Amino acid sequence: MHLVGPALTMTGKRKGKIKFRNAEEARKHRELESDWHDLQKKWGVEQEQKKRKRLMDAEPLVYSLSTPIGRTNTHHIKSLDTGHSGPVSSKPAPKYTGSKMLGVGQLHKSNAVPVFCDQDAIDIARMRR
Repeated sequence: MHLVGPALTMTGKRKGKIKFRNAEEARKHRELESDWHDLQKKWGVEQEQKKRKRLMDAEPLVYSLSTPIGRTNTHHIKSLDTGHSGPVSSKPAPKYTGSKMLGVGQLHKSNAVPVFCDQDAIDIARMRR
């Protein structure tokens, strides 16, 4: 838990006491709160009761662990015949078969560079280490 930031709290979600700048803001807040509660009462049930009623009226979930439609006759799906039998062979290693490349030079550590002309080989040899 020491890696989790201070935004995550395990002590609950209750907010602390609200502090106001002056008495006028406190009065305005109390007035708005009472208006909000009056509005909620005007339009019906309280929020908690509304949630509870909706949950109690909801249809219970029914799980059906049966075979999907269309799969009742399929007992075994045969594999596609590729004409190959036995274990799969690995892909052959790629090889350069051209005549333009003279060789492979080592530029830095394990950085292999193809050499196509004598000047490339000289440049690679003269580079700083």
